[in-house]
Amino acid sequence: MFEYMILPFRRYADFRGRSRRLEFWAFALFNVIVYAVLTALILGTTGSWQSFRDVGTDSYSAAMTVLFGGMGILFLIYWLATIIPTIAVTVRRLHDRDMSGWWYLGFVVLSMIPLVGFLVSIAFLVITLLPGTRGPNRFGPDPKDPSSAEVFA
Repeated sequence: MFEYMILPFRRYADFRGRSRRLEFWAFALFNVIVYAVLTALILGTTGSWQSFRDVGTDSYSAAMTVLFGGMGILFLIYWLATIIPTIAVTVRRLHDRDMSGWWYLGFVVLSMIPLVGFLVSIAFLVITLLPGTRGPNRFGPDPKDPSSAEVFA
C-alpha cells in the first residue's frame, strides 16, 4: 500500500498513461496523513487556533501568522512539492476512465462557481471512484493487467 502512496512522486510529472484507483486514493490518503501531521505541528507550536484569531483583523497579518508562525511554512512547502504529482496522478486517473486530462481543468474552473462547484465536486468524486476501462484504451494499457503494467518499474 505504501508503494502506491509514493508512486506519484516517482512518476512526478508523468502525465502519460493511466493510474488505477488504488494509486489515486492511496496518494490522497498519504496527503491527508501528511496534512494532519503538519496541522498537529502547527497547533503544537502556536497553541491553538485561537492564537490565529487574536493576531489581528486584517488578512495580511493573519496570512503572515499562518505562513511564518510556527511550522506553517511547511504547509506551503509541502503543497508546492505535491502540486505537480497531484495534477499528474489526477490526469492519469482520468485517462484510466478514458477521459482527456483537460477535463481536470474544467472540473477545477467549474468548482470555483458557487453551487455549481458543489455539484461538480460530487461528479468528480464519482468519476474517480468508478473503475477504469477494461483493457487498453487510447491512453495506454490497463494498469490492472499484470502482463502489460509497468507500475513499479
